[in-house]
Amino acid sequence: MDLKSGGSPQRTGMRRVVVVMPSAFTLGNLFFGFWAIVSAYNGGYLWAGWFIMFGWVLDGLDGRVARLSNTGTRFGAELDSLVDVISFGVAPALLIYFEELANAGRFAWVLCFIYVTATALRLARYNVNSSHGGRPSAWFTGLPSPAAGATLATAYAFMQTTWYRQIFVQFNPQHQGTVTLIVVLAILMVSNVKYPRLPNAGFRTPAQLGGLLLYLAILAGGLLFPSYFFFPLGVFYLVFGILRAVVLKLADRGDDHSDEDHTVSLMTSSNRPRRAGRGGERPE
Repeated sequence: MDLKSGGSPQRTGMRRVVVVMPSAFTLGNLFFGFWAIVSAYNGGYLWAGWFIMFGWVLDGLDGRVARLSNTGTRFGAELDSLVDVISFGVAPALLIYFEELANAGRFAWVLCFIYVTATALRLARYNVNSSHGGRPSAWFTGLPSPAAGATLATAYAFMQTTWYRQIFVQFNPQHQGTVTLIVVLAILMVSNVKYPRLPNAGFRTPAQLGGLLLYLAILAGGLLFPSYFFFPLGVFYLVFGILRAVVLKLADRGDDHSDEDHTVSLMTSSNRPRRAGRGGERPE
């Protein structure tokens, strides 16, 4: 009779559930990204944008659950990146293409392809840089792809609001505004402009309390005024990084802090990534 035991079946089963949870959130993100593509193709542009936002929420949860439960794996990180290319690259690009640029000729789909390419490059650079290990800082290098995808996804909902019709429509932007937004988002994703991470939430320190209040404010704005709230929030985040970079440049100050201690340029391939352990960071 074998007296050795690897732990109770109940504890083993619970451990398996905890390990699977982050990937389940990731696959949920993939589900909403794919659903957004189908909805956009069928003309459901508004819901397509909200499906991308549902994926955005799940993308934020999977990494946090992995860190809190100490179940982050290299497999989960790679899966998360592949899903993010679809949910925050392909889905927003096709949403904009079907909604506004389908009749703009070859230039339109090439522009959308450039945006998807920038998303893939952004995620690949993040994975390579995070594989070097070390403690991540409070800053991302380049606009995070979920932020770019969420901004693009909520543009249509914002254009249906009273604010837009009363204030912005008089400028008659037509396709120019959308094209400019896509180009700016693509450039910022592959740039070295720094963007802040969302702070941790809690009650132990003033910083955590501030993070909790920030999350509650985002939750309240998203639930009460989603069409008015998310797109301006995305634009504010986008502009914040640009203005910060300009101010630092004018002040002739170097900022060596990054989300990756060994930042890899997209223009070189000389740095080879090292394999990350099970506790590696999941992509943003």
